[in-house]
Amino acid sequence: MRKICLTLPTNRACAATISAIGEEAAYAAQHFDVEVHLLILDSSDPRAYAAHAQVVEASPESANVIVHHLDEARQRDFLCAVIDRAGVGKPDLLLDLMLPNTVSYGACTNRAFLIAAALGCASIHRRDSDSTYQTHEGEPVFPIHHELTSLGKRAGDAASGVSETALDPAHADKPVVLAGGSFVGELSVDIGEIQRIDPVAYHDIVGLWAPPEWSEQQKRTLVAESFTGAGTAPFVRDHSTLTIVDPMRIDMCNIGFHHQVYERVPLPPATDTIGSDYFLMHLVHDAALPGVLHNRHIVNFYTPERRTDSGFVAYQLRLTKFFLSMLHFNFIYARMATKGDALLDAEGHVRPDSIAELARESARLDHAENVRRLRSLDRSYRRLGGRYAAFADTLAERGPRLLDEAQADIEDFALLIEAWAALIHASKATSVHEPHR
Repeated sequence: MRKICLTLPTNRACAATISAIGEEAAYAAQHFDVEVHLLILDSSDPRAYAAHAQVVEASPESANVIVHHLDEARQRDFLCAVIDRAGVGKPDLLLDLMLPNTVSYGACTNRAFLIAAALGCASIHRRDSDSTYQTHEGEPVFPIHHELTSLGKRAGDAASGVSETALDPAHADKPVVLAGGSFVGELSVDIGEIQRIDPVAYHDIVGLWAPPEWSEQQKRTLVAESFTGAGTAPFVRDHSTLTIVDPMRIDMCNIGFHHQVYERVPLPPATDTIGSDYFLMHLVHDAALPGVLHNRHIVNFYTPERRTDSGFVAYQLRLTKFFLSMLHFNFIYARMATKGDALLDAEGHVRPDSIAELARESARLDHAENVRRLRSLDRSYRRLGGRYAAFADTLAERGPRLLDEAQADIEDFALLIEAWAALIHASKATSVHEPHR
């Protein structure tokens, strides 16, 4: 019986989501020959944590489901033990990269990767606290069905478990390392108000995601597709495709990775940056590793905190840092696409040294492109007026520091990649629950 890790990182109250993901864990254990480790990485405040603990305690026991509900103190205890055992350089910095004192979508998932390795799991399956499951004929539609049907199998063998195959036979002997779907409901990035207020400003802002050399038509296509997921159509019937999965068709709230990927390369640990957890999707795609694209899309919704003044400013800063990060990631993605299967070693595994080298090379790029991004954002936010214009003043004040942060973030990513093998190895020798101090 193989072990798997179904994980929910959260920093907010989400009792209903915890209850629902518990049902998904039970479904997986009942329908597949797996031992499910349900991992809740809980960085929420004490009141929310206590409410979450009550949900976990009250949940019905399910055979072959083991729940790990870890607050930040217990996560830090585990990380300190791993970093100490790994014997890596700059241990204090690595601890900050793994457990920063602010929001990091990459770091929270990296913690899940290390804990999954410690638990001996063959795959990890990630969900988000601001999402829920669709239903069909009164029953929830769990994505883990498609993830466990295919992950880890030889692609040629996985073909019998999908609706269709769109994979070159040359990849048939490679393992399926990714299975994912998208989302329905709200935009994945909370900028729908901008789209309603001023479509031109929306186009100019979202278009900053694109490499500057792209044509206007390419940018228009990107803007039209960005952050929309699978739209709003409800689930009707299953459909899955064995393919090289397009990162634009999947979302990190609805994804499963085989350990051959996340035990080789971590996610960028950038703080206060949306999209920092999407890197492995691009790596899998550019290395031409097989995956499964399915339509058990998750429902995305917004939490009330984003509508507050402080929540608005925090979110717009995370969006800004995302656009600035693309100076580096567009460079890395282009180089990875060129390298293709040269990203893999003789055994078909991702080469971390190759990715770290690209990250370090990207850190030396000139900031001029990002200076232009900040100027464009300033114009767009002032055009929108109101609280957006007020945010433009914040950007004007913080702009130089944000430029430096974008460069530091990619340098930190390279450092973490270089330490990752040692951290994974140390995790496999470290208990998740025993005290280490």
